[in-house]
Amino acid sequence: MLAIVDYGVGNLFSLTCSLRAIGVEAAVTGDEEVLARADRIILPGVGAFGDAAQALRRTGLDQVVRREAAQRKPLLGICLGMQLLFDYGAEYGRHDGLGLIPGSVQPIRPVIPADYKVPHIGWNALHFPKDRPVSPLFRHIREGDCVYFVHSFYGTDCDEHTIATAEYGPELTAAVARDNVYGVQFHPEKSGTVGLSILKAFCEL
Repeated sequence: MLAIVDYGVGNLFSLTCSLRAIGVEAAVTGDEEVLARADRIILPGVGAFGDAAQALRRTGLDQVVRREAAQRKPLLGICLGMQLLFDYGAEYGRHDGLGLIPGSVQPIRPVIPADYKVPHIGWNALHFPKDRPVSPLFRHIREGDCVYFVHSFYGTDCDEHTIATAEYGPELTAAVARDNVYGVQFHPEKSGTVGLSILKAFCEL
């Protein structure tokens, strides 16, 4: 069973529809026992880092997610859900994350060209690091395939765990992985057949 963490922050309908399109039924839940029974977990997220981190803590789901990840259960964070995997986020102050991926979440504005818009919205090609094998999360896609982004912040100080980047002026972190924990800054549920292929690969882990 695949479970999607429901903590009041996330695009749950599009995600469940995308999973259904690849033949996977997902339980959308904030129930600790259901999450414990799941074989895989997806942590979605839309909005501000601090609000989402507070919502996780308020429901106690931060500890549940950490515990399930510690049991080597495949975990995928999507967009803000990916950002929450980091040590902390610097959106309107400093806010602690889940600490599952070393690094922090910082604004893209200081590092992109002045004439580039924030938020970064649109389709961008994925680039895989040349010094390591392609992540199993991308086993069904190719270098240069495009996915859909909507974000104003990005993961940084995480080169060791970066499994894909996307160019928006500089190369920004597009996906990360550490053992059984994965995160994608883009929205696979909005990325057509490429996104479905990435979700399919996660469901095969």
